[in-house]
Amino acid sequence: MDAFYASVEQRDDPALRGKPVAVGGSAARGVVAAASYEARAFGVRSAMPSVTAQRRCPELIFVRPRFEVYRAVSARIRAVFARFTDLIEPLSLDEAYLDVTRNKAGISAATTIARMIRAQIRDETGLTASAGVSYNKFLAKLASDLNKPDGQAVITPARGAAFVQALPVTRFHGIGPATAARMERLGIRTGADLAGHDLAFLTTHFGKSGRWYHDIARGIDLRPVQPDRPRKSLGTEDTFATDISAFDDARRELATLAGKVWQQAVARGLPARTVTIKVKYADFRQITRRRTLPAPLADEAAFVALAVGLLAPIFPVPQGIRLLGVTLSTFDRGAQEAPDTRQLSLW
Repeated sequence: MDAFYASVEQRDDPALRGKPVAVGGSAARGVVAAASYEARAFGVRSAMPSVTAQRRCPELIFVRPRFEVYRAVSARIRAVFARFTDLIEPLSLDEAYLDVTRNKAGISAATTIARMIRAQIRDETGLTASAGVSYNKFLAKLASDLNKPDGQAVITPARGAAFVQALPVTRFHGIGPATAARMERLGIRTGADLAGHDLAFLTTHFGKSGRWYHDIARGIDLRPVQPDRPRKSLGTEDTFATDISAFDDARRELATLAGKVWQQAVARGLPARTVTIKVKYADFRQITRRRTLPAPLADEAAFVALAVGLLAPIFPVPQGIRLLGVTLSTFDRGAQEAPDTRQLSLW
């Protein structure tokens, strides 16, 4: 989806249309969860501190997120996907991989399916979507960003390797700033530079990830679309209007957050063994604390007790806390089905 959260807000409030909008905290606190294209023109991006976003775009309008609305819209979008295929791997509320090799409409061209899906999403939600069409997930992800907003792009098998090798590695999904910096020190700036090194070299410098970098530099990605892709974590966080320093205040806030996460875990039937808390101080320095149990947490009270137990040792705090977060992970896993390996036309 194109600027999903911000686009939903602009759709629902005509006064926001055509204006720079940031979904997230206020200008003084928090971070940007999503930015409209009007805001992106000023360099406003998701995960940017709100104060920085406001500095870059003085006219920026901050809107509090409405996740229940975004989830409802996301469900409608996934219902559109399901008319064409059951092989849907959601990545988030606004993004998913679809395998349309064998599709319900019996259409032989993937680009036709992509256009139909985008048209139905627009008709039924009033929102625009962009699509990337290719023969594997890595390239489809790259293609989806090429003609945003409200567009689509195709990368054929004949173009795959050359397309990857022409890009800077900073454009590659899964290569963050730290890995890009390591590659830069090794003289690897583009996909071509990456392809210039053999598997042994990449494994030596990047460990198990070396195989992944070796393959994507050649346009290779054998991962199947997994419709039942297991969720790795459930969590939430909150940025406070005023920094908190007292343990009792922090404990109450963390208990509230843990209650929300526990409800999600119960609703999804996900027993968890790992609890992680996140603490961000007034200067934006961030720490995490984690504990994994030998068996799943028995109930919400046990979850809260463990989270508070991780929080307590950091007190007294060196400075005020601006954000607290809590996450559950290490869930029981289910079996995965084998993928369909047949081919269809991308065109």
